[in-house]
Amino acid sequence: MLTDVAGEILRGSPRAAARLITWLENEDPRAFPCMEALFPHSGRAYIIGITGSPGAGKSTLTDKLTQAIRSSGLTVGIIAVDPSSPFTGGAVLGDRVRMSQLSLDPGVFIRSMATRGFLGGMARATGEVVKVLDALGKDIILIETVGVGQDEVDIIGIADTTCVVLVPGLGDAIQSMKSGIMEIADVFVINKSDRSGADQLYTEVATRVEQDHHIKGRPWLAPVVKTVAVNNEGMEDLWEKIERHRRYLEASGEFMERRRERTGRETLRMIHHEIFRLVRRQLEDTGEMERLVGEITDRKRDPYSVMKEVLSGWLKQAGPAKEAS
Repeated sequence: MLTDVAGEILRGSPRAAARLITWLENEDPRAFPCMEALFPHSGRAYIIGITGSPGAGKSTLTDKLTQAIRSSGLTVGIIAVDPSSPFTGGAVLGDRVRMSQLSLDPGVFIRSMATRGFLGGMARATGEVVKVLDALGKDIILIETVGVGQDEVDIIGIADTTCVVLVPGLGDAIQSMKSGIMEIADVFVINKSDRSGADQLYTEVATRVEQDHHIKGRPWLAPVVKTVAVNNEGMEDLWEKIERHRRYLEASGEFMERRRERTGRETLRMIHHEIFRLVRRQLEDTGEMERLVGEITDRKRDPYSVMKEVLSGWLKQAGPAKEAS
């Protein structure tokens, strides 16, 4: 059955892709053999991140940008990261509702994902879902982050091109001056540019980009694009700037360098998560976790020596198993 799911995805089945994504979100062990089968068929899609503060119009922008991409004949996968429901832990689905028209397009696959407490503006399984959509055959994958503010920088660990969306009147002129936001942007988007203050915001961002370009010696000069997504204005210009950034990455060799760095981070993250999962399960199944927490709470033990003890014991158990394999 597992190989059937992977095979169906490679044959373009959105239903099989949705099933595997659910397994990934729920950490279902059935997902891993499928991902192993799909991995050799991934790595071809181009990944675009859409990030910015709440209220910046990211969902509408993603919707209209997808239409522009589709007009060029490319297929698109959309990962819309939504806040978690406080009752079910699932995605609130606000973004997917706004993209209801795209859901009728067979060349577009949309998946809403809940953060489930994961920080950085994305869900924990976002990187794995990208691989699924890649293997499904999507040419472009758009990731719309949840919109958590200045800390929302994890997208650069996945996206090839990161678009930071700013809007006049939300304090983005100040936000844009902060290094965290400036450093993750490959393209700046001034959305809702028909509002008062849009020209001032454009000038301030463009000036800061120019300064960073000369002072810090950045090889890529991030363009600043004006859009009014709700009116479908500026989408072709934005798509052209994204394509220009892609051409720059490929010509400079930075494309493969970024992907190599990303692969290293992903591999370490997966190892870290699996070790944590195994240790946690062992501690909970044996009741050891409850005992240790009680001792720490009563100040009979400290968490630092407990951490060392748990790791030491787990490594001793894992050592012989590794040798036997």
